[in-house]
Amino acid sequence: MAGHHHIDADAGDRRVGAAIAVNLLLTVAQIVGGILAGSMALIADAIHNLSDAMALVIAFAARKIARRPANAEMPFGYGRIEVVAALINYTTLIIIGIYLTYEAVWRLFDPQPVDGWLVVILAGVALIIDIATAMLTFSMSKNSVNIRAAFLHNLADAAASVAVIIAGTLILLYDWRLVDPAVTLLIAGYIIWMSFKEIGGVIRILMLGAPDDLALDDVIAAIKDLDGVTDVHQAYLWQMQEHAPAFQAHVVLRGGEWVAADALKQAIKARLADKFGIRHTTIELECAQRACVDAHRIGGMG
Repeated sequence: MAGHHHIDADAGDRRVGAAIAVNLLLTVAQIVGGILAGSMALIADAIHNLSDAMALVIAFAARKIARRPANAEMPFGYGRIEVVAALINYTTLIIIGIYLTYEAVWRLFDPQPVDGWLVVILAGVALIIDIATAMLTFSMSKNSVNIRAAFLHNLADAAASVAVIIAGTLILLYDWRLVDPAVTLLIAGYIIWMSFKEIGGVIRILMLGAPDDLALDDVIAAIKDLDGVTDVHQAYLWQMQEHAPAFQAHVVLRGGEWVAADALKQAIKARLADKFGIRHTTIELECAQRACVDAHRIGGMG
């Protein structure tokens, strides 16, 4: 399993903090400008940009909480808060996308006058800030589903800003008022598509699903391949945190191998760590004569 590059926590916090500040300023400017210009597309961009800022606030708070050590109330620690934050952000994006779709459809039947120049100028400023924000969070997004959700917020908003610039230009040149709600629909569609594409992996982690890049059958086969092991049952493979797969199972030892039980357990743990990157393991050893009867191979209580 490939290693993960880590960014200094304080440096990462400063990047996220800077991104929050510029996005909040941009949101205010876009909402005011959208109202003055009469552009639903610009207001759509502003609402999405506000969601960017909120996504970054949630991501920032989650990063802080995730560093807390495990305790009696939270024995697995707080790392999963980042996955919860990602779920909140993607759910928010889906709601925003549905709202923008509703507003755009209404505008298609009742086109409003739009100040093209104001739309183009503000969307151009928004694009610059969106790109800057994306650059601040890009390197961190590679190793955190939480930061990746916020990063994708910004990518979607950058694409939206480009679409709004095009809409403003067409309004200036040809007075095509319908292009404003049409672009809003495109922005909304992209937001909804992107969110549904990413939210599945987040839900998978929260539902204790197996990692995408690991197959439970392969893990079981690797254990059974060890000399002295005859069976593996009640096996579980799940994501403890985003980059921390976990495994537990009952392992049956061949008759006469009990004297080597400790060595076999260590061999199992070493193989899982080296071959699959699984370092959180719980192995219950059973001798062949007293193994579970009619036990489920995967999960279950037998």
